[in-house]
Amino acid sequence: MPKTRILWPSRDTGGDLARSFDALRAEYELSLDYPEAAVAEAREAMAAVQVPERDETAVPFFTIDPVGSMDLDQAMHLEEAGDGFRVRYAIADVPLYVRPGGNLDAETRRRGQTIYMPDVRIPLHPSQLSEGAASLLPDQVCSAFVWDMTLDARGEVTDATLYRAQVRSVERLDYRGVQGAVDSGSDDPRVALLKRIGELRARLELERGGASLPMPDQEVSEPEPGRYEVHFRPPVPSEDWNAQISLMTGMVAARMMLDGGVGILRTMPKPDPRDVERFRLQAKGLGLVWAKDETYGAFLRRLDRDDPRHLALIHEAVTLFRGAAYTPFDGTTPEITEQAAVAAPYAHVTAPLRRLVDRFGLVICEALANGREVPAWAREALPDLPEIMRSSDQVAGKIDRACVDRVEAAALSSSVGETFGALVVEGPDKEGKGGGRVTVQLVDHAVVAPARAAEGAIAPPAGETCTVRLTDADIMGGKLTFEVVEAAS
Repeated sequence: MPKTRILWPSRDTGGDLARSFDALRAEYELSLDYPEAAVAEAREAMAAVQVPERDETAVPFFTIDPVGSMDLDQAMHLEEAGDGFRVRYAIADVPLYVRPGGNLDAETRRRGQTIYMPDVRIPLHPSQLSEGAASLLPDQVCSAFVWDMTLDARGEVTDATLYRAQVRSVERLDYRGVQGAVDSGSDDPRVALLKRIGELRARLELERGGASLPMPDQEVSEPEPGRYEVHFRPPVPSEDWNAQISLMTGMVAARMMLDGGVGILRTMPKPDPRDVERFRLQAKGLGLVWAKDETYGAFLRRLDRDDPRHLALIHEAVTLFRGAAYTPFDGTTPEITEQAAVAAPYAHVTAPLRRLVDRFGLVICEALANGREVPAWAREALPDLPEIMRSSDQVAGKIDRACVDRVEAAALSSSVGETFGALVVEGPDKEGKGGGRVTVQLVDHAVVAPARAAEGAIAPPAGETCTVRLTDADIMGGKLTFEVVEAAS
């Protein structure tokens, strides 16, 4: 399910907002402290680590991540090769440090994934690994799984393999820096190739019938202590180019698993045709042209997150991205193998520092790629992984939504009683009168919240503007209460 990320430049918080985050962690039993037995095991593994014989430290890999990130799962090297390209994608070798059946293995299974909150993150692995020995930090020699992929002139993968090697990243880039370099016409071949390959892969995604939902991020600032502002920040194109490299790798991994008869796929059914048709009607109601032969993925890519009508549709489109699951198999190919948004079989194998399932997928693929038996411990874990990840995803989703709610409440806590211009992005759920519930996006604030029509007022349909009054802002509970006081004439 697509979700909104909260981008917090400073992690120093105080007052009610900080207390609300502490309360959330207590409610979901999320500990900032990693169990000492697991940390000790990680330290022992770090002291005894044996890197692979294969040495690719001369290859100038680089990473692209949000500013300040230390848990760097991926590094890439891109080059032209004949009429096409060669992509080497190095992934942190987490299995090198995790003993199957040990304390660290047990704790990572309990956690499932790294959970990101505005003030802190609750890591899947101890920071000694996730931000240290296993992270692909610049100038650090470490072991990695290297996906070596050959692409043709259209960006299609024609050959791929996977091996372990010593690697060294030469530079840590960030999305805005990469985008700025491209926009300014930089002659850096790395960013030029990322753009070319990323755009080719995005075009292939559309041809396959794939789709991505362009949800804007929420960026929080604190101009002065205790006063917060929230703004929407649409992702820059370089984030999509980078994501395309990861998606391509996941598709290669899924094909490797299917050919080898063992693995775990990330699957999602196609949206219900009735949901797509309902979405078409919503688009038509907002005055947007959507040709009958245009896929929903192609239509979504055309939406402008700065246009209020388009933003309303982006929120409505979440219904088209439901039902994602992890599907393990060993010997018998599962009935569902495709991830509908990718429009191809797909597996998670590019974020082992942050997501448990990737550790197992990488080990399985590396064995298959090199003609070896898949380790028994990886095979034996396959039936358990879907429930571990489902439960972890559920907690992460609830935490994400709760954090958004609390940040929004904090941003408007001093504005109770004031009125705001708003756009209806969903609803109403009744006739629209006498308490009809809608979901609104404030025009001048990056806030999405429910609202009810005040007595005598009318809750307008999605895509219409209105005036709402803030009647309460509960930071600890993460709740904003609005009422529609006037619909646009």
